[in-house]
Amino acid sequence: MNHKAYVDLYQGEQAVWLQHGSYEAVVLPEIGGNLIAFRDLSNGYRFLREPQDHEMEEFKGNPGVHGIPVLFPPNRYEDGRFPWKGKTYRFPVNEEETGNHLHGFLHTIPWTIEEYGSSESESYVIVSVRIDELHPVYAMLPHCFTFRLRYSLSKDGLSQHVFIRNEGTSEMPCLLAFHTAINAPFSPESTPEDCKVMITIGERWEMSERMLPTGKFQELTADEQKLCSGGVNPYFDAMDNHYTAVPQNGRNRMELTDQHLGKTLVYDVGTSFKQWMVWNNKASKKFFCPEPQINLVNAPNTNLPAEDIGLFGLAPGEIWEETSRLYLIDTNTK
Repeated sequence: MNHKAYVDLYQGEQAVWLQHGSYEAVVLPEIGGNLIAFRDLSNGYRFLREPQDHEMEEFKGNPGVHGIPVLFPPNRYEDGRFPWKGKTYRFPVNEEETGNHLHGFLHTIPWTIEEYGSSESESYVIVSVRIDELHPVYAMLPHCFTFRLRYSLSKDGLSQHVFIRNEGTSEMPCLLAFHTAINAPFSPESTPEDCKVMITIGERWEMSERMLPTGKFQELTADEQKLCSGGVNPYFDAMDNHYTAVPQNGRNRMELTDQHLGKTLVYDVGTSFKQWMVWNNKASKKFFCPEPQINLVNAPNTNLPAEDIGLFGLAPGEIWEETSRLYLIDTNTK
């Protein structure tokens, strides 16, 4: 079996390359630990949106809409502030049109390669970032912690293991999402019209003009009802929508079916993610982002029950972890 893990360049940037069987993946440690590519070389499938050669500088300036960026804390926070345990945390307002902070900081800073390797069973890489009092991030999020990602390739596709440990002396908020950018279609043989997506969404949150939840729900449209039951084209409308997550058959997931190929890409994200953001870049017909999210957008600034909106902290020494997987199945065998 073809399997290896090695360090080389990806469009001029340091990268860890993983290969196993027909699968290939690439991680960019210097750019937020982003897993920028997941491919099936035998079939020419590219499952994640990658920057083109001429797009690398643009990507480095805004590394949030390619690959699998880490959002910590995720999405929008009103006026760049939120309260936590009697303190107010302040982040830069980086979305001028809404006056909010957007997407945190881990997807833009360098990560460290801890380990990589390959065997008959898998090829893997471990990357991490450690925040302490000397790190620039500490001024915004005054906690010492380690965030570690382990990606592995095997016959079962791409596995992601997330590990966060509070190494400080006070409880820290655990606010996380992945802005996963899925190509639809992922095959050069197919068209956007061949694609059908299902996501385990529940209710749709009403959003204000500043794209912050009002605390109310909106009735799902007919197409949104298909989104969570049976599937619908991912470009049925321009989407920048926030939903509760409601697992089906014990799993919280997105399924993208290529009806031309008879193949389904499954993105199983684990039930710790209580929310979904779904964004399709104004129905671009190129890619969309099913974003698993622990917490409601702007959660610390709301008065909703913490358990309902995925708002929780880690006490000193505590660990939070979760696994996700991207893999391909034959539609006819479902």
